[in-house]
Amino acid sequence: MTERLEIVCFGNAIMDVMAPVEEGFLANHTIQKGGMNLIDEARALMLTEALDSPQMIAGGSAANSAVGLACLGSRAGFVGQVRDDQLGQSLVRDLAANQVHFCGQIAEQGPATARSIILVTPDAARSMNTYLGSSVLMGPQHIKADLAADIFYLEGYLFDAPQGPALFEAAARQARHCGAQLALSLSDSWCVERHHAALSRFIEQSVDILFCNEQEFIALAGSLSEAEIAAWQERTAELIITHGAAGAHLYAAGETAFAEARPTGRVIDSTGAGDLFATGYLYGKLRGAALAERGRLAACCAGEIICHIGARPQMDLLQLIEG
Repeated sequence: MTERLEIVCFGNAIMDVMAPVEEGFLANHTIQKGGMNLIDEARALMLTEALDSPQMIAGGSAANSAVGLACLGSRAGFVGQVRDDQLGQSLVRDLAANQVHFCGQIAEQGPATARSIILVTPDAARSMNTYLGSSVLMGPQHIKADLAADIFYLEGYLFDAPQGPALFEAAARQARHCGAQLALSLSDSWCVERHHAALSRFIEQSVDILFCNEQEFIALAGSLSEAEIAAWQERTAELIITHGAAGAHLYAAGETAFAEARPTGRVIDSTGAGDLFATGYLYGKLRGAALAERGRLAACCAGEIICHIGARPQMDLLQLIEG
């Protein structure tokens, strides 16, 4: 690294395998609707074979955000691990093609590159079945001494990795070292529940910007009450709680703003909505936008992604937010 980036996103490097399915498919394969189910390689292969012409897209939550930020013109990097296999090589090439600097590692040995099978039912709900593969080996060693940016953005899913807590602490130290703010997306309510004490402590000690949906906030705080929201506002500089189609509430430095949902058309697939909401918000943050404007930018980016299959923008995001 010779250039300071604007933002570096840390996350699982995953190839997305996406397909529309009926409700019966979930029942037949014992898949919990709307959640993120961790699976092994054998089940990943079985589910993939059961799908009719799935769409392959290089993904992962933080990588989606990084690509979105690059689409808006930000200098974005991504830290993750892939195996030196066909999927891993494709993922790195895809990030480069989208102007995202790959700041992670390509392993010559070990588990295969991770993949997530995302099943989208007619009501636009997504059920994720994820084989973490090589990405589960993420740890402090993935953070290079010269890594520098204005914002470090952590994907909450990483806390599940064996070295996840150590990786978070190392990222926080590097953020302090290079003068970066630290942002965190909680990612999944069950992940919050599994690591509640350690994750809560990390947020209080190190996180400047916290993203969560209402289920994730309830898992963290116990309720969505005004008292709990106020308490967590005191623990983080900026708190963003999304409510799907009902919009989002944003809190920063005693200021509150509301961002209404802004779909660009008919809602088809909610995959990546949170990732691109974070994209818009962080882009606004980097550009010095006011809180309400950050909310508008976030809603615009999320509103584009939910109107087509996949978590990569199909419209010109910069033109969309400026229109």
